[in-house]
Amino acid sequence: MDETTPVDMKTGEFADGVTFHGRWQEFLPIALTNLLLIIVTLGIYRFWAKTRERKYLWSRTQFIDERLEWAGTGKEMFIGFLIVMAIFVPILLFFQFGLQALILRGQGVLASVLAIGLYLALFYLAGLALFRALRYRLSRTYWHGIRGGSDDGGWSYAGSAMLKYIIGFVTLGFLVPWAMVKLWRERWGKMSFGPYAFEPGDGPAVQGLIGRYLLIYATPVLWAILVFALGMGTIFTAGSNPDPRVMAGMMGTFFLAVIGFYALFSLVSLAYYAVFMRKVVGEMTLGNLSFAFNARTMDWVKLILGNIALVVLTLGFGIMYLGYRHWSFYVRHLEVQGEVDLAALTQSTTRIRSDAEGLADAFDIGAI
Repeated sequence: MDETTPVDMKTGEFADGVTFHGRWQEFLPIALTNLLLIIVTLGIYRFWAKTRERKYLWSRTQFIDERLEWAGTGKEMFIGFLIVMAIFVPILLFFQFGLQALILRGQGVLASVLAIGLYLALFYLAGLALFRALRYRLSRTYWHGIRGGSDDGGWSYAGSAMLKYIIGFVTLGFLVPWAMVKLWRERWGKMSFGPYAFEPGDGPAVQGLIGRYLLIYATPVLWAILVFALGMGTIFTAGSNPDPRVMAGMMGTFFLAVIGFYALFSLVSLAYYAVFMRKVVGEMTLGNLSFAFNARTMDWVKLILGNIALVVLTLGFGIMYLGYRHWSFYVRHLEVQGEVDLAALTQSTTRIRSDAEGLADAFDIGAI
């Protein structure tokens, strides 16, 4: 900000628009006590643990000139979860036992119709959960005393998400990139922060994504051809010489081929997701602010491998630390540019909903 910039105008450059000031040494006591209390309470404390985690992460995240504040509570998340479980448990019990009873009574057609209906309902609820989780997090996030949120209930978004899931399925996945971008835009397009609505962009949905997405389809075919070509010699040798060592080598080759495929497929998928995130975040604006996300494929690879190493080396206890890693990763790679007129910044007029994240928690949506 230079001398000509008004006092009530704050300019965030790409280098310092959003900054994370957290340290793992500070977060360690929170993670350890959360883990202990979750174990002691047989998992019930996890809602309050999530609140403690977010309060720390938000308070260590500076957006332009002031740090964020998390205003959610563990109690509202716990109550939201109980409400969702009261709805889900009867549905799951019917799915488990009711359909079998109908089949045993010769009502196979009716059971099939109900099963399809239940599957569609789960797809619908998954979309609703994702929408309401985002709405809740924005409504409990404060900056300069201003919060975000949405007055939209998410019902139309859930229907759109279900339809796009079906389209992606019937097209053998080829329209998945289109569906992902469209749903991102629909979700964020209904959100706001203070007096400003998020603008998620309206350019070509799949521009820049198709090339890397097609690599996901090509990987199994190319890998099968490569393994077949390299393994033909081993197969012929094993057929002419049934030596146990040759057979062991053949099994080892097969095992390495499977591991290699999953590693390569994961890498290609991360390469696609890295481009997806750079595209959808880079198209977003909020008032006079524009955003960018600069994480490359290898950044995502380091994040995932670090998570695996952390969980394995700590015998699973490191899972309580993943929220910190994910949040700091997103903040470090998020870039913000533009100006905020503090004089024009007013409180959001959206309702503060009390449904929390019970539905999202039931579907295990979101790590933050």
